[in-house]
Amino acid sequence: MSSVAIVGCGVISPEYAHTLNQLEFIDLVACADALPERATQLAEAHGIPRVLSYDEVLADPGIETVVNLTPPLMHATVTGAVLDAGKALFSEKPLGVDFAEGRTLVARSDELGLRLGCAPDTFLGVGFQTCRDVIERGLIGEPVGANAFMLGSGPESWHPNPDLFYERGAGPMLDMGPYYLTALVSLLGPARRVTGSTRITHAQRTITSKPRHGERIDVEVPTHVAAVIDFASGPVATLVTSFDVQASRYRNIEIYGTEATLSVPNPNTFDGPVMIRGVADQSWTEIELRRPYLPQQRGIGLADMIWASRTGRAHRASSALALHVLELMTASTTASAEGRHVELETTCEPARTLPADLPPNTFDD
Repeated sequence: MSSVAIVGCGVISPEYAHTLNQLEFIDLVACADALPERATQLAEAHGIPRVLSYDEVLADPGIETVVNLTPPLMHATVTGAVLDAGKALFSEKPLGVDFAEGRTLVARSDELGLRLGCAPDTFLGVGFQTCRDVIERGLIGEPVGANAFMLGSGPESWHPNPDLFYERGAGPMLDMGPYYLTALVSLLGPARRVTGSTRITHAQRTITSKPRHGERIDVEVPTHVAAVIDFASGPVATLVTSFDVQASRYRNIEIYGTEATLSVPNPNTFDGPVMIRGVADQSWTEIELRRPYLPQQRGIGLADMIWASRTGRAHRASSALALHVLELMTASTTASAEGRHVELETTCEPARTLPADLPPNTFDD
């Protein structure tokens, strides 16, 4: 059994704790937060035996793996310190707030021989694994292109502390782009270049959620980002992420093939629907999803990483994938600022499809 600690006990931490407590080969032994009361609340709600300080987590030789759920601006500092403490690390997205930061972390983990993984892991859910099957079976023909859209009016209407979404390291691209780009890379393979255009629509936003209703916050990052991505295997994709859209009818992701179009589920979820329509079809056909073989919740990428460390294979939510996605996101804003295509420095091996039938609590393949 592998011992795990959570650092950062904010909004997303209960989902991780719930998932990890379902897996027999993982022992969630501790949690820590800059606000100790939040760590206490998480521990009490999920039966986590110890509430520790951040330094105590780093110093504890019994903790093998740390889950980094701190705000994005802290990701690189926490991840680097955990690696230097000799522990494996799984981070919430993004891996870092800029490409150089992410590249340093990956190099450090490789140098130390430690596992480094990163969210999102939704591409391991039954929805996206079904999409992989559809493409690999040739049901849409050769992939030609894709469209992906994450369009909304911003988190200030529902999040209690939306400041983070408008600070360096966030915005719609770095906050939500990882879901869409990880999905696209998992389905189409790595990209080779990207261009983009960005804008900041409002220099300030007004919070309409509680408890800070009416407070004004500054905007530091683009709030509408349009990227065009050339994939190494040939397809060309468009990704638009925005906090400036009041209403839309666009689908989350569509993959266009020479024989049919594949409608891909919301990449911020683990399930369907998965739909397909060919040129001669009168309507869309829903594809039966693969049988759920794992908890369909955040944290299964971490679980796969821990299992892979036991068997010696590569883990699927890998640092190479996360760094490639981070470069795509940051290069899209560079391309806008400099008026050019950016040739990517990174690539990654597409994560292998999960087997159709797995014994409970395993990731054998």
